[in-house]
Amino acid sequence: MAKVCILGIAGFIGSHLADQLVKHGYEVSGMDILDSQVHPSGHPPAYLNPKVKFMQGDVCETVVEHLLPVDYVVHLAAKVGVGQSAYQLSDYVWTNSYGTSMLLQSLNKYPPKKLIVASSMSVYGEGFHDSFDGTPWATDEDHPPSLASIYALTKYDQEHLCLLWGRAYNVPTIALRFFNVYGTRQSLNNPYTGVMAIFASRLLNNQPPIIFEDGLQSRDFVHVSDVVRGIRLALESDVGDEVINIGSGQAVTIFDLALGLATAMGMDIKPTVTGKHRVGDIRHCFADITKAERLLGYKPEKLMAVGMGEYVHWLRTQQATDRVEQATAELEERGLLK
Repeated sequence: MAKVCILGIAGFIGSHLADQLVKHGYEVSGMDILDSQVHPSGHPPAYLNPKVKFMQGDVCETVVEHLLPVDYVVHLAAKVGVGQSAYQLSDYVWTNSYGTSMLLQSLNKYPPKKLIVASSMSVYGEGFHDSFDGTPWATDEDHPPSLASIYALTKYDQEHLCLLWGRAYNVPTIALRFFNVYGTRQSLNNPYTGVMAIFASRLLNNQPPIIFEDGLQSRDFVHVSDVVRGIRLALESDVGDEVINIGSGQAVTIFDLALGLATAMGMDIKPTVTGKHRVGDIRHCFADITKAERLLGYKPEKLMAVGMGEYVHWLRTQQATDRVEQATAELEERGLLK
């Protein structure tokens, strides 16, 4: 039975990945710091698969060695949030960049057969646009990075640290650039998580979603079930030393997302469009997933209408602490809203 270690296993994507890998016959272990911003109780979440070997720990320390050696390592551990990274610079650099270096230093002693690292569409900055009229196009992996936030910089650090290490130690390594992942288990109390969860938190508290700019900016929303299947396909492939997009390949405006979610929840609440720009945000970016299809056999299977329906069904069982206005005020106080 192949052994897999997941860093960030108690998180949104990590816990779903653990379920997917256990289902497919892997022996799964993992570590998570249980950050209070994501896990307020400080305890492993009830949804964490009981068949996994779990250890609480910080990727910035060497405790991960207690879970090694394994056949495969999936590095999902990171602080996430474009806006927050602008004023918690040392925390993001420490966890994302330094933490990755510490993980790789541990892997020097116990190199796996393959390493997968979660990167982000944020490294692209603005996606491809038509040079004539500015129409956004699907962004492929050849699009040159344009790092618009500290978060994006640290995700670029993570992927390149891992790729460089993989080349040095002859370990096949893949950096998967995730686009906007949504689905059950995404924290509803973290105002710096995915935009759909942020909107859901507002709506669960009978408050309108807050939208920056004019709401016509577009993103690529991909269901967590497709993302974890993409990770498993990457693990099982003979591919290495690659950067690959994992998304839906479809663009959705932020305004349409907010309206669609409210409608699906049966609520007549229109979003508040602020017209303000958050430093580090970009206008348009959605994925070209041709490379993932060619190299991994990846195709998204969960249509957004279906995925959102499942998400809303889960939301009916949840409570959320709305910290969005507090987070927005923190950005404004620091001059990070223009």
